[in-house]
Amino acid sequence: MAGGWQRALVVGLLTLSSPVWAAKKVDLDYHVRLLPQSDQAEVRLTLAQGSAVRSLDFNLGDGSHYSDFKADGQWQLTPGEQARGVWRPANDRASLTYRVRISHSRKSGGFDTRMTPTWALLRGDDLVPPAKLDQQDGIELVSRLEFELPSGWKSVETAWPRVGKNKFRIDNVSRLFDRPTGWMLAGHLGSRRTRLGETEVTVASPQGQGMRRMDVLTLLTFVWPQVQAVFPRHPTKLLIVGASDPMWRGSLAAHESIYLNSRLPLVSESGTSALVRELAQLFGRINDRQRSDWISEGFAEYYAIELIRRAGGMSDERYQSLQGRLAKDGQKVTTLRGEQVSPAQISKAVVLLQELDREIRLKTRNKRSLDDVLRGAMRLGSLDTKDFVQLSESVIGDSSKVLDTELLQ
Repeated sequence: MAGGWQRALVVGLLTLSSPVWAAKKVDLDYHVRLLPQSDQAEVRLTLAQGSAVRSLDFNLGDGSHYSDFKADGQWQLTPGEQARGVWRPANDRASLTYRVRISHSRKSGGFDTRMTPTWALLRGDDLVPPAKLDQQDGIELVSRLEFELPSGWKSVETAWPRVGKNKFRIDNVSRLFDRPTGWMLAGHLGSRRTRLGETEVTVASPQGQGMRRMDVLTLLTFVWPQVQAVFPRHPTKLLIVGASDPMWRGSLAAHESIYLNSRLPLVSESGTSALVRELAQLFGRINDRQRSDWISEGFAEYYAIELIRRAGGMSDERYQSLQGRLAKDGQKVTTLRGEQVSPAQISKAVVLLQELDREIRLKTRNKRSLDDVLRGAMRLGSLDTKDFVQLSESVIGDSSKVLDTELLQ
């Protein structure tokens, strides 16, 4: 009897004292100093307690964008096409400092990221390259990002929560190594803000770049109820940045942020919207693998059309004409599989998804739709063509005639 009582007491004491075993928090501070005169940023990573981390193994790409490494502890650089840098921090407070070139141009023309004397449009993914983190057990890194702006530059915008004038909290639950990803913009900026549902939306661009900030907010406000109805996850913050030529004339989603060239129409002559497409990419977060790029690209283009149509922004006549154009653009496509999909393959994928939606609605008597397949794909996190077929057939409750096609072989 006494033994049982003692065991219960020990268990009770262990339960009461469990916070002792909670993860020990160690600060990881990112300090970024923008240097427009040399088209660079000086980045400093500081660990409040270096012994918390055994090593950070950085993937530096071809290595050409990074230079001037200085480290407390050991730093080992392996050059090559896939350059790597391994930092083993000193035990106490430890820093790694380096420089990164900001302006990158695309092979197809225009700048991907750019720094001028009065502003910089960049990606956090480039500031701090991806890395494998090997840390001590029971440690939780608490990451913050702070910018030091050139004299006269007014402000900086990122998609991360602001915790000070030019300071942000970096917390990515899906990654062990919290690094500041997504689009960022600093300098002489104009911005417009609003709250849509649970999301704080900011549209920002350098002054004088012709960004139609209110038009962007108006279109977002218009489609947002449909976005909320389709996608179960909504970011707490969304940043849309834009600039004009010589920036790349395109659009691209990154972590809770979208880049949109300010010369792009918000809705094109064909009736689709680059902004709504990137929004669908961002909210869907579908990772496809094994030559199944058609899934995420097809979904994004499908919902770029569908969200505007459901919001009442597209007549049936215009929808029919758009379907005709998609069918024509994709008529010579024989397969949707590939590491990268062409515009014709994307058109063909949209037509396939539209047919699949009709098949699902017909076979389930309108109880289910392609929206259910999308949500299932979001829950899976990553999927290939075989997974997509199985998921669709589980939604239908039967085999799919539409997906029994050479296009997916």
